[in-house]
Amino acid sequence: MTVTPPSSRLATAVERASAALSRRRGRLLHPAGRSFTGELMIWGTPGPPTGSGLLDDPARYRATVRLSKGTPTPGSWPDVLGLAVRLHRDDGHPFDLLVSSSGAAPLLRNLPLPRRDFTGTYTSIMCYRVGPRRIWLAALADPDSVGLGRSLSAAAAATRTDTPRMVLAVASAVGPWRPVGQISIDAQLDAEEDAALAFDPVRNLPPDLRVAGPLAWLREQTYRGSRRARGADAQSGGSTATTV
Repeated sequence: MTVTPPSSRLATAVERASAALSRRRGRLLHPAGRSFTGELMIWGTPGPPTGSGLLDDPARYRATVRLSKGTPTPGSWPDVLGLAVRLHRDDGHPFDLLVSSSGAAPLLRNLPLPRRDFTGTYTSIMCYRVGPRRIWLAALADPDSVGLGRSLSAAAAATRTDTPRMVLAVASAVGPWRPVGQISIDAQLDAEEDAALAFDPVRNLPPDLRVAGPLAWLREQTYRGSRRARGADAQSGGSTATTV
């Protein structure tokens, strides 16, 4: 999907600035992270369907999961934490879900909030349009799962002894979160695979799901510029290994 920019000149300027910064410091957004194989189990939507088949229809997908820090603060210092999930679909077109540490309440789910612990609430910040409706997606802490800890190293260690899980949920602007699935985080990928991985939360979407709002346009230009500087494309990287 292409989000219509305010002007092509402004879009080019944002993309070039993002590319220039990426050439100096590598991955522009969430540079410090760890990537893993994973799985997404969709249970289906409780109550009224969302209108998106990916969320409403029970299914099981292989996934690549990345945990990250927005600005690589040391160790367990507070930061805007990130969770990126790539669903590997049979049609070869991935779905990239990027969520950031935030609050679960309606007034907070639009705001990225610094946090220490990787176990917690992550929301899409930007909303999605499904037909005439707008929805938000979130990854919520699973009370029955092992915790992810307060650092990337702790999160990686958790995957070596267990399979951390998070709950995928959907909500309207003011409604409660409705659980629709479960994200499982498995074996860690090596540093080279992590470096090659590139996400696009605007373009890599199923046909019935669209991003909405000005933040979507800004993310599209920023991610495009960062990928260009790294020599990556919108579907670069990601493990398709079978999870266990």
